[in-house]
Amino acid sequence: MSIQKKDVETHLRYLASDELKGRDTGKPGGDTAAVYIANQFEKFGLQQVEGADGWFQKVPFQMVQPAQSGELIFGKDKYNIGDNLLIINGNPLDIEANAIFAGHGWVNEETGHDDYKDLNVKGKVVFLLPGNPESNHPFSAFQAMPEKRKIAAEKGAVAVIELFRLNFPWGYFKNFMNEAKLTIGSDDKMVNAMTYGWLKEESKEAVASLSKGEKMRVKLNSPGAVSTPVFSNNVIGMVAGTNPNLQEEYLILTAHYDHVGVDKKAAEGQDSIFNGARDNGMGVVALLSAAKTLAEKPAARPTVFLAVTAEERGLLGSKYYVNNPLIPLEKTIFNLNNDGGGYNSTEHAAIIGYGRTGTDAEIQQSVEPFGLKVAENPMPDENLFDRSDNVNFAIKGIPSIDFAPGALSFDAEVTKYYHQVVDEADSIDYDYLLKFCQAYARAARLIANKETLPVWTEGDKYEAAGKVLYKKE
Repeated sequence: MSIQKKDVETHLRYLASDELKGRDTGKPGGDTAAVYIANQFEKFGLQQVEGADGWFQKVPFQMVQPAQSGELIFGKDKYNIGDNLLIINGNPLDIEANAIFAGHGWVNEETGHDDYKDLNVKGKVVFLLPGNPESNHPFSAFQAMPEKRKIAAEKGAVAVIELFRLNFPWGYFKNFMNEAKLTIGSDDKMVNAMTYGWLKEESKEAVASLSKGEKMRVKLNSPGAVSTPVFSNNVIGMVAGTNPNLQEEYLILTAHYDHVGVDKKAAEGQDSIFNGARDNGMGVVALLSAAKTLAEKPAARPTVFLAVTAEERGLLGSKYYVNNPLIPLEKTIFNLNNDGGGYNSTEHAAIIGYGRTGTDAEIQQSVEPFGLKVAENPMPDENLFDRSDNVNFAIKGIPSIDFAPGALSFDAEVTKYYHQVVDEADSIDYDYLLKFCQAYARAARLIANKETLPVWTEGDKYEAAGKVLYKKE
């Protein structure tokens, strides 16, 4: 196999070097990493994808600074921005309007769920339960926010306030959400204008009254959030397949290349760079390794290689791609993602989504030649599948897994490095990285050569979306 230890080490030492300053999205170090990946794609002989700007898909972001003052009066209670109220999006607003409760504020055409059925929210302040009906996990709540805001804006709401009823400390949530955040830019003026925030209730009486259909007024004053344009790129290339009958069936490999940048609070003279060797330098090196070997010896189906930006900012680069695909989603048969937070076993590859897509045999066959074993869905309580870029493909219906380094638990060996400045290239076991890259590349080849197409297992939460995407009964 063409994947060599010296090559994977060279790639990782550069991507995790101090020179790249933690590969932060929209910063020079992140842009430099993107150029490096593009240069490797060109060197390997990949083809550019129609619709891209060379090797790049430009992603328009906005850096949004939440409102820093203002208030909301609801029922008997008064809430102040920065205390028990957050306004994280929207134009300046000073209104008195009717309030309305709309469940989770969620609409899913595939399942028929519609929290707005028989409700008129036009011109009203809408109060919502956090997250979506399927999960109240804090991460699910984060993911759901843009869609809930969009739905409410389309329904004509003047503002949306989510109720903080998460099993999560409000203080931590408030501090995190009150910082400037990267979001995907939108041309929808109505969505951009609508006020969106979170409320830590003093009491639940007002919402209880609303949920019973009682009429209530609410006063809301906000100076609005401040948005600044930020640009970054997904990096994309492809290798044509060898079977002319399978050229409309694309396998897409993904790995995020961004990390979290520099610790601005570090004392002078201390290491301040989050180099991200494990997260996700290893994943990018695996992606490059697969690109190189598949370019040298293509598989039956075409393979697409996508290094995405802004995963650390909320899976934003992959979300932008699936909403603006350069390869039609219905022609994309599988997503083989590569992302992890570290490893505590050099004998395993952790397969997040194992048993869900009909690719278990190929995964087992990919690791065994290199002396590795499959760790099947480790740490199930952490909901890892829905916390990496593969989930954005899965939401659209595309069978997906995350092929990750061997982290069997979040023990001290993992947490020592996870989002820490000590996650540097010198700390990596390069013999293990070589095996890991070889196994990932082999998995891609086996799935791309697979006689039958991957498919969600019966009853999987993403099965319905897959049937809609691929027009199956």
